[in-house]
Amino acid sequence: MAISRRDALKFTTVLAATTALPSYAEKKFEQVENKNLKKNKTKVVIVGGGWSGLSIAKNLKDFSPNTDVVLVEKNDQFISCPMSNLWLVDRVSTEFLTHDYLQAAKNYNYTFFHANATGMDKEKKVLFTSKGNIDYDYIVFAPGIDYDYSSITEDIDLENRLRKEYPAGYKAGEEHTILKNKIQNFKGGNFVMTVPSGNYRCLPAPYERACLVADYFKSKKLKAKVLLLDENNDITIKEEGFHSAFEELYGDYLEYHPNSTIETIDLDDKFIETEFKEFEFDDASFYPHVKGAKILDIVGISKDTVFNKSEGNINGITYEVLDHKDIYISGDARPMGFSKSGNTASTEGLYVAKLISDKIQGIKNTPWQSPTTLCFSAVSINPERAIFVNSMYAYNEKKKRFGFATPKTSEVWKGQEGLTNAKAQHDWAFAMYKYMFGY
Repeated sequence: MAISRRDALKFTTVLAATTALPSYAEKKFEQVENKNLKKNKTKVVIVGGGWSGLSIAKNLKDFSPNTDVVLVEKNDQFISCPMSNLWLVDRVSTEFLTHDYLQAAKNYNYTFFHANATGMDKEKKVLFTSKGNIDYDYIVFAPGIDYDYSSITEDIDLENRLRKEYPAGYKAGEEHTILKNKIQNFKGGNFVMTVPSGNYRCLPAPYERACLVADYFKSKKLKAKVLLLDENNDITIKEEGFHSAFEELYGDYLEYHPNSTIETIDLDDKFIETEFKEFEFDDASFYPHVKGAKILDIVGISKDTVFNKSEGNINGITYEVLDHKDIYISGDARPMGFSKSGNTASTEGLYVAKLISDKIQGIKNTPWQSPTTLCFSAVSINPERAIFVNSMYAYNEKKKRFGFATPKTSEVWKGQEGLTNAKAQHDWAFAMYKYMFGY
């Protein structure tokens, strides 16, 4: 179903709307420990400064201004995974993806603490970090994903080589830089990319990346081909739009191979064996299965799920860790089958903030709010064209899981619709950054 750019951006327009905020005196972490905060204030600690964590911090201060909110994040600056595929091929700048945590904390009147969470004492309600301990009344873990390379190999030496030499590029940071250098310095031949099964981070992202890299190679007139090896039996989302782009735009530059689960990788002789076929490659990026970030295992609040290993062990409606109603898990580490994507995590964070605010205020039975998946995917860069999906979720009693409830899609990348979708993709990202950081 084709929908207008106005419909697509209706939600982000709401997110981008900001109001006057109270003045902020810059807080240092020592103040949290040194009793400069009122003892009778409720303190909420958020572990993880991704799309969900930032949304929770901002909205919790909106809903409950007198609550002390501390955002604990191991990175000193935010780098966006959404839009990073366009960064790989020089369509957006590093500055567009990179944002200042301290600025967000100032604008929304919470505390940013740059440290790595290392453990916790659930009974005493203390979070352990690389720079000291923080007490809390409520704590939210929004740490994102880690990779599960056991889906590819049990050999730890091979896993380390895959991580360092052939990174997936679905966690912001160094691996994106490595992948960008691979793409932009590629001289020709076969460039292998893979798609895992399960609920991996950003379902359409590997297909978008394959399109953009193929377009980049095509623009450079390289004798090169992207080999996209997919564990799934077909494209997992927006299949009509991606299939048509593969066939009509990149027939000589992209091969799509479904049902391609890797059985053997030889990084020295550079070949891959699947059940049905062997592939040679000149360079590659291997995307393994995903799981919740390791901190969930360390603090004992994870479980294996039908989708992935080590995701949050929570009530799917209240986001509370089972048997620990003062601990929450949100974002890509949660076990429900929602998309592991930026917009989904951000809207989920809005609901989690409301849950905690209501609990602080003694309000019971907060109505469940569905997250919203609004996801754009570029299919070409010359010119820039895109497709998208926009949906909320509902619980399927028969399948006993959540699924799309209101899907609207625009899978037409040709003509003005594709150009308009591409413009909307940039507008969406700008609105979301404004929402999270208060610009």
